[in-house]
Amino acid sequence: MTTSATLRPAANTDRMRGLIEELRRVSGRGLAPEHSARLAADCLAPHLGRPGLLTPDQQVGDPDRYRQHLVHAEPDGSLSLVALVWLPGQRTEIHDHVSWCATGVHQGQESERRYRLVPDGPTARLVATEDVVNRQGTVCGFAPPGDIHRVHNSGTGAAISLHVYGADLARLGSSIRRVYRLPADGG
Repeated sequence: MTTSATLRPAANTDRMRGLIEELRRVSGRGLAPEHSARLAADCLAPHLGRPGLLTPDQQVGDPDRYRQHLVHAEPDGSLSLVALVWLPGQRTEIHDHVSWCATGVHQGQESERRYRLVPDGPTARLVATEDVVNRQGTVCGFAPPGDIHRVHNSGTGAAISLHVYGADLARLGSSIRRVYRLPADGG
């Protein structure tokens, strides 16, 4: 994992507590992963960019790498919410995830390159399938398999995104299942 992390939830704002209640209702429905991800993304959308969502501590970056703040983890491990803070130019490695995920850009912008894993003789390689610029207010939801991507802050200021996972990040520490070190289009 290449992210610095705060792995115990801090106190949350009233607005964040309301969002967490909405996400609990989605997670508790026991729907298919893709559907849970889309509904969680819909929950995020009206909160993004609104003042008072995150505490000041949850908006602090790290000069060396993007920073993960654990905002909430359900006691039963069914749901986690993190705020990722990205300074200009910071990026992930190419990776996939342990569970379904919904993301939303709260501040700034992030660029994402999505990949597909394809056989290449006795090995495999990654083929870029889409480049997306996610600006403030943009949401998306996805579920493994087929969730391979790389994300970076392509703006000139800090970017903050919220990520909801159907997994216990307080226990796991990261949502990343696998980092890919294969030949890839556009690296």
